[in-house]
Amino acid sequence: MDLGFETIGNATLICHDGGPVLATDPWLVGDAYFGSWGLGHEVPAEQWANVKACKYLWISHGHPDHLSLATLEQLRGKVILLPDHVGGRIRRDLEGLGFSTRVLPDGIWVELAPRLKVCCLADYNQDAILLVDLGGRLLVDANDASDRGVGEFLQRTIARYRQSWLLCLTGYGDADMIHFFDEAGARVLPDAAMKVALGPGIAGLLQHYGIKGFIPFSSMHRYQRTDSIWANEFTTEIDEHRRDFPQGQGMEILPAFVRLDLARDALTELHPRVLPDVVHPPEQFGDSWADPLSAEDAAKLRAYFSPIEHLRTFLGAITFRVGGRDTTIDIAPRDHRRSITFELPRASLLAAIGFEVFDDLLIGNFMKTTLVGDWHARNAAGLYPDFTPFVGKYADNGHAKSAAQLAAYFGEYRRRGLMAAGPTPLSQAAFGRAARYA
Repeated sequence: MDLGFETIGNATLICHDGGPVLATDPWLVGDAYFGSWGLGHEVPAEQWANVKACKYLWISHGHPDHLSLATLEQLRGKVILLPDHVGGRIRRDLEGLGFSTRVLPDGIWVELAPRLKVCCLADYNQDAILLVDLGGRLLVDANDASDRGVGEFLQRTIARYRQSWLLCLTGYGDADMIHFFDEAGARVLPDAAMKVALGPGIAGLLQHYGIKGFIPFSSMHRYQRTDSIWANEFTTEIDEHRRDFPQGQGMEILPAFVRLDLARDALTELHPRVLPDVVHPPEQFGDSWADPLSAEDAAKLRAYFSPIEHLRTFLGAITFRVGGRDTTIDIAPRDHRRSITFELPRASLLAAIGFEVFDDLLIGNFMKTTLVGDWHARNAAGLYPDFTPFVGKYADNGHAKSAAQLAAYFGEYRRRGLMAAGPTPLSQAAFGRAARYA
């Protein structure tokens, strides 16, 4: 293909200009989230070869279904393009492993080939959007990102293009923590159980930004651990993106796996083989639910959580139920109106705090979570906006843990102008918490 693009895998966009040039977020082999996630479809040999032929890779953020080290090991020698995330963690980590990286400045178009240029927009949640101008047509690769102050920039940019497509995560909501229990030990049914039709919401996104085409993206996974396969009931089938999508309004949903030859205006649906369902015991990934924490482990947990000052503004304690024993980490000892109990295996817990990837435990959905006391919700909404972003995004990835570090962190994003336009309603609460420090 001389000029065009393909989509494959979980969130991989392959852009061609005289041949393959750029591939995004290549998770093409291996597992994610401590073995909890596997790919739902095989990556065909042709698309694998095209990724291998690319000079550039782009990684949006650090979640392992987007930054797959098992895949990158097979793609050494590429230039890995990165968003300009405050803290620079991904760049340091990848360069420490011997990869070649290049940080893309926010809001600046960078030419990668004669008819291919990109513009990257990093956000304060340590995710990013990539705009791809491919022969005068626009791709908006939003992967898992939301509009966090860049909406006006996007609308102005999109308005300049006759043809554009949006690629982003949509679905019932399993790509977050949904493994909740109440204080009596009963499972809290996730919002994903309602399986609300996705079509109207997708149409709303397209209308809001002035985009005509949508490609299902960033949600092509399945659960495969014996302690997480329960969540497969709440994953989103590809065809569900079309349900109740309004017809006849000049908008369209393309297949999830597609080749679009822009030189010939020819669309070909790809049909990657659906991978067979497999189930693995957690022990295969180094986890045993029987292993308890030691006193040394408890000290590591305290050392991990105590520097995150924001937790003290709302949380009394965190209890870890590991190997059938409870270990409680005091956060604000005088205020136990609100606490969290996490039940999970020792190995993945220690790996998560050791590598500072606590978000991976939440998204893996084998860890059981109970919100104890005075919470506004008993599901994932309860962990927002005060726990998940401040631990998994700002502290782990942004290395902003104290109030002073958070002020510098958000101050940098304000200086760039990414927060100036204000957030969408979806991110309003988190934006409000961030404003304390900005």
